[in-house]
Amino acid sequence: VQLQASGGGLVQAGGTLRLSCVVSGSTFSTYMSAWYRQSPGKERELVASIRGGGMTTYAESVKGRFTISRDIGKNTVYLQMNNLKLEDTAVYYCYHNRGWQYWGKGTQVTVSS
Repeated sequence: VQLQASGGGLVQAGGTLRLSCVVSGSTFSTYMSAWYRQSPGKERELVASIRGGGMTTYAESVKGRFTISRDIGKNTVYLQMNNLKLEDTAVYYCYHNRGWQYWGKGTQVTVSS
């Protein structure tokens, strides 16, 4: 299983970004995928997850601003991030769990004032 994340970058506060993660080598729609993030000096935290049945969960800090979704045909999970805040600055990691845990390389998101 390989995860390839993309879409990070520099954006002003209030702006939007969409992260993408292509999951290869797994029956994508059956298992859970998620986005985590880690800021300097902080532990990695769960941002949003989507389970095999499509149920989604979000960290309280991003509810109403971020949306996780997936395109099963493209084996891709997305994180739409709206109204970005300075505190959203972090390295974002794609995650997939099919019994074993898999992580993609992080993609940097930097929100400037």
